[in-house]
Amino acid sequence: MLAKRIHIKDALGKAGKEVVVAGWIDHIKSLGKIIFITLRDKTGKLQVVALKNKVDSDDFKALEKLTPESTIVIKGNIQESKAKNASHELALKDFEILTKSDVPLPIDMGDETTTNIDKRIDNRVLDTRRERVNAIFQIRSKLFKYSVDFFDKEGFVNINTPKITSSGAESGAELFALPYFDKTGYLAQSPQMYKQMFVMGGFERVYEIAPVFRAEKSHTTRHLTEFTGIDMEMGFIKDEHDVMDVVEELFKFVLKKVKEECKEELKLLSVDFKIPKKIPRIKHAEIRKLLEKEGKKISEDDDLDSEAEALLGKIVKKKYGEDFVFALNYPYTIRPFYHMKPDDDPKGTRSFDIIWNGVEIATGAQREHRYDVFIAQTKEKGVDIQQEYANIFRFGSIPHGGIGLGLDRMVHRLLNLDNVREAVLLPRDPERLTP
Repeated sequence: MLAKRIHIKDALGKAGKEVVVAGWIDHIKSLGKIIFITLRDKTGKLQVVALKNKVDSDDFKALEKLTPESTIVIKGNIQESKAKNASHELALKDFEILTKSDVPLPIDMGDETTTNIDKRIDNRVLDTRRERVNAIFQIRSKLFKYSVDFFDKEGFVNINTPKITSSGAESGAELFALPYFDKTGYLAQSPQMYKQMFVMGGFERVYEIAPVFRAEKSHTTRHLTEFTGIDMEMGFIKDEHDVMDVVEELFKFVLKKVKEECKEELKLLSVDFKIPKKIPRIKHAEIRKLLEKEGKKISEDDDLDSEAEALLGKIVKKKYGEDFVFALNYPYTIRPFYHMKPDDDPKGTRSFDIIWNGVEIATGAQREHRYDVFIAQTKEKGVDIQQEYANIFRFGSIPHGGIGLGLDRMVHRLLNLDNVREAVLLPRDPERLTP
């Protein structure tokens, strides 16, 4: 029967016709002469009705013994339903039991589950069958696709860069070291050097969507030790605003597509959002003044902490009616050595963060492309730079800039999830190395 199987969503549109469906048993209830089964697949749920006088006696008994999450193939007719929450149901004619699930289940499979996130991740094979969780990852998959579509449309070239490197691009304290034959290798904490290399290598515009690793012992609702980065770099720019222009269009493009093509998933998750019209761009100095008016003080050389980001999100929402804000011109003391300084502000940088619904989801900047200045900044920051990195600026470098964006945090903020781990199938944090 499996050869003729169609999805539940498609079966519901075939009133009066015979169909074959397959999936997991969400609920099963026997009332003696009738069995009600709620069948679930990735497209939705369907009530199945099995009448004792329509099914072989032994087969009916086998149905009664089935447990939740058992898998089954069912053939029957789609007919109108008397149930309040369904317009149609399937009248069972024949079935094939594929597997019977063990009981009890290790997690609560209800829509409003009582099982905590750690136990759910331990049993992710069950958890992702839940409609709400499945919807999260359907949307995440689309965000990935729409990002690729956007970069392709804008003339970016996809690149794949090494995830085992000989050194880090930023803080050595955040590197995962591993034995590499007779050497020490490191898991890549950023594709930064490689992005710059291939912008200089003639591609001019490049992007990569791939894992990034940070050995941060952070126990927060938004930090992971492995995350999916959406990284892009573009050459022949005038300044960092050229990068922000592209990033702004990226968000407008992907959010419009999600709104158009993920209606059912968004409805299931009770999520609505506003597509940005014009994302405000506010300098660090001005942000400090706005925060101070609300009772939050940030010094000239401080980054924005989570409290400041959340407060800034509320200020921007009230003042500009936008969920996004570009925070500009961060102090050089807290930015990487490869960020360019403005000519008129040696203490600042041509850098920016993107804050979405009160959480930073990306960092970008115009990079320093002048070899002598680049070398001077490595010395100024006390960074022992690899010569291979420095060499890419010696043979015809170009003005360029880019961004590192977290796909996980995008999903986190878009869907208003409580924890970024909800947006990752199998998250990694300082404690979790399985499954």
